[in-house]
Amino acid sequence: MILSGRLLARFSTKLTAVCGALSAVAAIAVIATPMAHAADPVSINIVDVAGNLQLTQKAFEAFKAKNPQLVSNITFTNAPAPQLPGKIKAMQAAGRSDIDLVLTGTDALAAGIEQKLWMKLLPEQSAAFPGVLDKYAPGPRKMQDVAQGYGIEVTYMPAGPLIEYNPAKVTDPPKTPEQLLAWCKAHPDKLIYARPANSGPGRTFLMGLPYVLGDKDPRDPINGWDKTWAFLKQLNDCIPYYPGGTSAVMKELGEGSRDMTLTVTGWDINPRALGLVPAEFKVQAFDNMTWVNDAHYMVIPNGVPKEKLDVLYKMMNFMLEPAQQAMTFDDGYFYPGPAVKGVTIESAPAKSQDVIKKYGRPEYAKLLADRPHVVPLSATAMVAAFQKWDREIGSQKSK
Repeated sequence: MILSGRLLARFSTKLTAVCGALSAVAAIAVIATPMAHAADPVSINIVDVAGNLQLTQKAFEAFKAKNPQLVSNITFTNAPAPQLPGKIKAMQAAGRSDIDLVLTGTDALAAGIEQKLWMKLLPEQSAAFPGVLDKYAPGPRKMQDVAQGYGIEVTYMPAGPLIEYNPAKVTDPPKTPEQLLAWCKAHPDKLIYARPANSGPGRTFLMGLPYVLGDKDPRDPINGWDKTWAFLKQLNDCIPYYPGGTSAVMKELGEGSRDMTLTVTGWDINPRALGLVPAEFKVQAFDNMTWVNDAHYMVIPNGVPKEKLDVLYKMMNFMLEPAQQAMTFDDGYFYPGPAVKGVTIESAPAKSQDVIKKYGRPEYAKLLADRPHVVPLSATAMVAAFQKWDREIGSQKSK
């Protein structure tokens, strides 16, 4: 049928009106629908700068499998912690949102807070995380405060610092910083530790020394660490170089080119469980040590679109459920791992239980109970400590 011009105009007008009405109804229906997530599944990009995926990747994948209506794909990427803030800052300046979730230790957490890169989650988004603070055990609860509301803690480790050594080469391990320095001078190039800005054991050693040495103010690296900086400069003379990460340290320790390093509970257990470091290697605590606790966090860069935020909130809550938390015992990498209350080794996968039974240290239970615990430095102080170490200690020897 061929319509005349006048009929065609009238038909088009009516069609436009009908379509407009239908669009309005559809819009009202969408608004009225109680959906807190995107209509279509979203793709999530996760960047890990803490090695956390070793503990959590299976749980993230389980969330995707259980929620295909929310998540179409998850991309996992690993990156060095010191490089991430600059990358995110450039991305945000360009108006892009390529990274949806970051898994970080206290290093990039602190740098991102300083540079205003992270979205403030608590208390601003408390409704999306009902009762989250009450889920944490006492130690992890204090570590959650370290995030200043910019992250949600996902794993926890009372870290160190501890001395790890080859008992075939070290028959009388150091128990004080003075003994450590004396051993290092007597065995040049045999002690090594990684750059603190990109190493959990490195920064734990850095932040733990002021307590062991009795510095004026262990919370103030600029004005209160005179003994610590003097000690590190002396120690610098007998250390060959500072690797850019802990994995390189453990490789050299395992291969026998180094006999001693500074470590934490997880980096003691896991490399031995994986065969990277001989199982018979031992650890020694400083006589008057204070545990500097550690944690990993889930943080969201500013600029992530709302349709992804709604999914991310659900995912982050899922990661704090006991079943997913039990998976974080893993192979002892971040020992013990779980941050929430009531998750014991008995609830972990059988493989994790076997690893901890075989490679865990019986002495850890007493050390953890007997020695005091502190949280790491504040974001501002930690960044200042890293910068001072880079400038005054590691600048000539880091790789």
